[in-house]
Amino acid sequence: MKSPLYARLLFGASGVLFGIIALLWHDAETWQSMHRILRLPLGTGIGDTLMAALVLASIAIQFSRTARVASIVLAVVYFAFALACIPGIILAPKMYGEYGSLFEQVCLFSGAIAVYGATQYGAARAKTFGTIARIGLGLSTISFTLAQYFYLRLTAGLVPKWIPPNQMFWAVLTTIAFALAAIAILINIRARLAIRSMTLMLVLFGVLVWVPLLIAHPQAHFAWSEFALTMLIAGAAWVVAQLPVF
Repeated sequence: MKSPLYARLLFGASGVLFGIIALLWHDAETWQSMHRILRLPLGTGIGDTLMAALVLASIAIQFSRTARVASIVLAVVYFAFALACIPGIILAPKMYGEYGSLFEQVCLFSGAIAVYGATQYGAARAKTFGTIARIGLGLSTISFTLAQYFYLRLTAGLVPKWIPPNQMFWAVLTTIAFALAAIAILINIRARLAIRSMTLMLVLFGVLVWVPLLIAHPQAHFAWSEFALTMLIAGAAWVVAQLPVF
């Protein structure tokens, strides 16, 4: 199996996992980007519909015949998730966590755009969508950098204590790595290497941080959703890295 297929598989499988756990658990910990939609009239129905669409489209992007339509559906779903973050920003403009949630969805939207771009036959159209996906991912990576900077101690607390030299070292190092990756992606110099390195860092984060928590506390909804979201972001980044526009 070629690398692009692995990337799409990770992006799709993570979307299926996230959608399923959200459908199973209708709470704030698994619906962080959708909790305001759930408060609207018919909000639960809208949320369920979007999550069901996420699951089906995440499966469908694995197949060449359905990948293009599925990528459009995913783009719509992640765009809706992004819109759901805006009221939180308006109500709490000084809390960076709200902005972080928005750019997480921008990253996933960029992944969907990348899948759509990969289905284009014209080189010019593929390059256009690839550029949009790259810029969206670059802006999202700036957000990841700022989120770790503003919540540095919280980030350090998530690092397993058994990894030398210490937790704060890795929190600072990964924050710097995100910053450098953002610069490389946005100016399109060594962007593919930066994205692939960031993808590896995110996957390791998911495995080293969230998997042990899932094993120790399998009933913790937050750990499940964060694991799925981390892998989704890694998958989105990896899909962007496969585009022939760098």
